[in-house]
Amino acid sequence: MRNPLRLSVVLLFALAASVCVSPVCRATEAAKRPNIVFIFTDDHAPHAIGAYDGWLKGVNPTPNIDKLAAQGMVFRNSFCTNSICGPSRAVIQTGKHSHVNGFMDNGDRFNGDQQTFPKLLQKEGYRTAMIGKWHLGTDPQGFDFWKVLPGQGQYYNPIFKTPQGRETVEGYCTDIVTDVAIDWLKENAGGDQPFMLMCQHKAPHRTWMPALRHLTLYDDITIPEPSTLFDNYADNASPARFHEMGIDGHLNLVADCFGPELPNWNPTGKSMDRSGLKNLERMTSAQRQAWDAAFEPKNNELRKLALTGKELVRWKYHRYIRNYLRCIKGVDESVGTLMTYLQENGLDDNTVVIYSSDQGFYLGDHGWFDKRWMYDESMKMPLIVKWPGVTQPGSVNTDLVQNLDYAETFLNMAGADIPADMQGASLVPLLKGETPSDWRKSVYYHYYEYPSVHMVARHNGIRTDRYKLIQFYQFGEWEFYDLEKDPDEIQNEYSNPDYAEVIAGLKKDLAALSQQYEDDSDMSLMSKEWQVKVRDR
Repeated sequence: MRNPLRLSVVLLFALAASVCVSPVCRATEAAKRPNIVFIFTDDHAPHAIGAYDGWLKGVNPTPNIDKLAAQGMVFRNSFCTNSICGPSRAVIQTGKHSHVNGFMDNGDRFNGDQQTFPKLLQKEGYRTAMIGKWHLGTDPQGFDFWKVLPGQGQYYNPIFKTPQGRETVEGYCTDIVTDVAIDWLKENAGGDQPFMLMCQHKAPHRTWMPALRHLTLYDDITIPEPSTLFDNYADNASPARFHEMGIDGHLNLVADCFGPELPNWNPTGKSMDRSGLKNLERMTSAQRQAWDAAFEPKNNELRKLALTGKELVRWKYHRYIRNYLRCIKGVDESVGTLMTYLQENGLDDNTVVIYSSDQGFYLGDHGWFDKRWMYDESMKMPLIVKWPGVTQPGSVNTDLVQNLDYAETFLNMAGADIPADMQGASLVPLLKGETPSDWRKSVYYHYYEYPSVHMVARHNGIRTDRYKLIQFYQFGEWEFYDLEKDPDEIQNEYSNPDYAEVIAGLKKDLAALSQQYEDDSDMSLMSKEWQVKVRDR
């Protein structure tokens, strides 16, 4: 016969365990949950990652990121909701579209008092850290430790902000962020409490300044040109033709490319970014000497060539793309450093490692740099996830996913409840190789920052696995693409009667998505006078 007293004691302990809500209890329960290392960059286009098989794959810019992809899952149809830096980060923090979380363009300031996934992870017993580029205008909340770059930050000898104040750290930004992340792991990884580390790099954001060790990298190889480098936008709606993000007229020879001052070097312009020139002034004498030694001989060659027209465009493109890829090389080395640390310290088996970037980027595609548009080069964002014991190594997912889903995914990984007001969906089933029967068939996009830098008109739209419909609502114009037949979005088929029925259906679906996501933004038509004024500004 069982001892009644002993049974009562057992039941009492079981009851106590079931209702324990103290931080110690939460930490003990959370110890069984995976750690999360979220590596995040700025403007890293998927087609500049070997694992994505883009036209730059032959350059092999990302061996460590490719290794991560081989150990986990590559999401081929990963998209942002609003292709610009700060808003993308706000969407990830909240799991809500820009018009809901309140951060619609880079001129906004993030309301850190609202619900975010780091705060919710803290409640579940996670240690949390944010290191690197934050770019949300207000101080981070929900982190036990944070050390961030004010604003865009600098590549060389950057200033960092912490709760204790600001400090300047000598060195190269990507390396410094990595070192701080490793130091934090040394002090906080291990034990009973799981952790979530956000390691966020400035690179490869404009203006592109590589580490000294990479200044001549890729000098000895031929970089391919995108097939659309000299796109004339003949098929596009009118907003595509009054942009200010062209390699030809807006990529500054001196400020962006660190080239020589030629008679046609374009010293002014609304889209000009002088941050790189200012950063050169912050270099130590040794840093500046190494920089000049790498670039001045090539600048002298350009002075002699006196290039104009398409040949000058090509020179700027090749200087730009090499510096962009060199910045990525530093990021890739950082990924390798973090993965090695996790492995050597017995953390890799219970740590999810995610690599992503805030959006894609134009690498000369359509003659552009920057992002913002709903075309795939900027709307697509990389997403690679290694989850040991859960995600099949070397797997590929083609379902439609968005940065809207990240917060829900992190919470789901941690075993936490997903708040009902979040607007995305957890990717955990997909990471397990299981696509739910009700998974989304389309994604919603809305860009707001206009008129502003680069002059990309406001637009919203819908993308399915095959079709894309874009509405430039202030101008009353539309674009439609059949991505199966036209993956580079060269031919706008909006006026093609063969697609009339498909377009009509997509318009209904777009309206439904706008309503589903509670997008009550002003989408009224501009007056004709204002349209002309904007185009001529």
